[in-house]
Amino acid sequence: MELRHLRYFVAVADEENVTRAAAKLHVAQPAVSRQIRDLEEELGLPLLERTAKSVRLTDAGRVFLQEARAVLARADDAIKTVRAVAGGTSGELNVGYAPSLTVQILPRALRRFQAALPGVKVSLHDLSTEEMLDGLREGRLHVCLGIAPEGGQLRGLKFHELAQYPMGIAVAPGHRFARQRAITLEKAVAEPFIGYSRAGYPEYHTAMTKIFASTGRAPHFAEEHDSVTSLIAAVESGRGIALVPSCMACLAGPRLKILPLKPAIDPVVVGAVCRKTGASPVAQKFVDAAEGEGA
Repeated sequence: MELRHLRYFVAVADEENVTRAAAKLHVAQPAVSRQIRDLEEELGLPLLERTAKSVRLTDAGRVFLQEARAVLARADDAIKTVRAVAGGTSGELNVGYAPSLTVQILPRALRRFQAALPGVKVSLHDLSTEEMLDGLREGRLHVCLGIAPEGGQLRGLKFHELAQYPMGIAVAPGHRFARQRAITLEKAVAEPFIGYSRAGYPEYHTAMTKIFASTGRAPHFAEEHDSVTSLIAAVESGRGIALVPSCMACLAGPRLKILPLKPAIDPVVVGAVCRKTGASPVAQKFVDAAEGEGA
């Protein structure tokens, strides 16, 4: 049994006439009659009572008509859904993100994306850089927002730069550095640091080592945390300082003071990452929204 059999049967039932049904379907009358007979033979029962000028549904035919309409409607819905997903206007989008780096980018991107594609459900996943890249390669994520991955990390992926943020030192409002306009790496490195966990954020510790290499000293980490909220709380309590991007101010507010570094160091580059090949159209549309295209 094929969908064609069902469509022919529904047309004949609607028209109560094989000739009119054939004209409606743009098919020769003998072909319609043959398909209906094949359907009845497969079911092993008559669906239509035939007269010289018209046809009528049998009791079984009336029941089968309801079921045939439901099957055809479900098939049409499936086709529409698949086409919408392929065209990037429907479906689900899984987005990985780093909260401390995307606090300004993510809300703006979401507003633009949902305004353009309200039929797409967006699921957000707060993850480390390594977890995001693994999720992209394994197909669990469609697009990620975070720090620019280094060389080998981008295997099979592509990066779209969205913003650059100056780096600074975050201190509690009552810290002795809080009244200074700027701070040097040499002064900062002597303080206890609050950072992200080495296991979950190895790239963070690699970057910290490189940044402080010019001082001849490695920063001492008094505490390591798995989230930006706990890092902010630890710095606010006065247990240490932290090296953070300037966008952190949007999360911390008055709880912390972020001092610019003097001299300045390279800014942190933040952007969107997606797969090089096989990326879904909806993922590209999210990247476009994050870049501000069509806004």
